[in-house]
Amino acid sequence: MRKIKLLIVDDHLLIRIGVINLLKSNPSIDIVGEAENGYEAITMFEKLKPNVVLMDISMPDISGIEATKKIKAKHPLANILILTIFENEDYVFNAIRNGASGVLHKNIGQKELIEAIITVADGKKYFGQGLTQLLIENLMNKYEEGINPTPKEKTFLTKREIQILCSIAEGLSAESTGERLNISARTVETHKTNMMQKLNINSTAALALYAFESGYYPNKK
Repeated sequence: MRKIKLLIVDDHLLIRIGVINLLKSNPSIDIVGEAENGYEAITMFEKLKPNVVLMDISMPDISGIEATKKIKAKHPLANILILTIFENEDYVFNAIRNGASGVLHKNIGQKELIEAIITVADGKKYFGQGLTQLLIENLMNKYEEGINPTPKEKTFLTKREIQILCSIAEGLSAESTGERLNISARTVETHKTNMMQKLNINSTAALALYAFESGYYPNKK
């Protein structure tokens, strides 16, 4: 079994201990190091080459987002999960813009934490429960303000998939999307699952982000 090498970064010892206790019994995760600030995180990443970094967003001297930016500048394929206590769309958007592979709220449980680490280690995006809608709202606000995301190459999607992708970017539920397109919510979910596999992403928020970055939404081409 492949073990995921994990680096934990948080300036609070109790938080690091808590995360270690949640993960130490999982056979697929190997905690290779701890860092108590962003500078240590950058140095330890170079030394340990972890598969995933679990990074606190708020630390003295250099923030988790700034540390993420510096690591990604030298290691574009680095997988970094941001931990935050802030349920604020600007924090989520800023973390992603600076290279984070996902964002988690610190009140998550063991199951979701493990799921997030495994997902990000596979090169996919992960956004914690409750943060998806914040991200979608932020993306829509940024567009309305005339701030467009960095363009991303489009992957071929069918006309129906594009319609559903745009509905996701608008924050519509499967039920609302189904009513709009005169199809069942189950059919919407099937198309959504197919898109996730095609695009190699695994969350609604990541689909919304792709819709904006690729230009499928709001142009709806």
